[in-house]
Amino acid sequence: MPHAPGFYAVILAAGESSRMGRDKALLPWPPAAPGAPPTGQTFLSAAIQALAPFSETVIVVVGKNEDNLTPVVYGNGASLVRNPDPDRGQFSSLQVGLREVLSHGRDAAMVTLVDRPPASSATLKILCSAFTEAANDLWAVVPEYNGKHGHPFLVAREMIEAFLKAPLRATARDIEHQNLRHIAYVVVNDPRVTMNVDTPEEYAALSQ
Repeated sequence: MPHAPGFYAVILAAGESSRMGRDKALLPWPPAAPGAPPTGQTFLSAAIQALAPFSETVIVVVGKNEDNLTPVVYGNGASLVRNPDPDRGQFSSLQVGLREVLSHGRDAAMVTLVDRPPASSATLKILCSAFTEAANDLWAVVPEYNGKHGHPFLVAREMIEAFLKAPLRATARDIEHQNLRHIAYVVVNDPRVTMNVDTPEEYAALSQ
């Protein structure tokens, strides 16, 4: 029997972006070519707008950057929840976001990171269709590009609970590897799903 989800999207944006030197959530997207005017979009606003058509609401997990991100979050029709201790790491932000999903009575989530270009609409359609049509023993759908797994990944209630029951020292990858038989990896033609942007050099390369 296929899933019939009411997705909540979760964007993890509580990191300090120490390697970038500025908040990656607020980096212009797409990067402006030399001499060209900026588009007015950011990684965060673009992520919200990409996920919104595929979810009931978009939740942004913020941290110490709450004051700076709040206008972007609310200006794009999303909601936010604060990780009270983002120094605990990204997995703690994932748990904060997923608890918020369950608190709204939802059993399915679409999770992504803010530090990458948003996946295309075509990719999101493929992932949502794969999740909706998955058998009950599948708890998650993960995009795959060029042999690498990426974001956003889609999770059902069973995987959400597995993440929430895990110790804080765990990682999402740890929980994924413990439940491989319940995960479908879906090949997509979208390099953005595996693209990390951690340094100024990696960001600059996006405009080349």
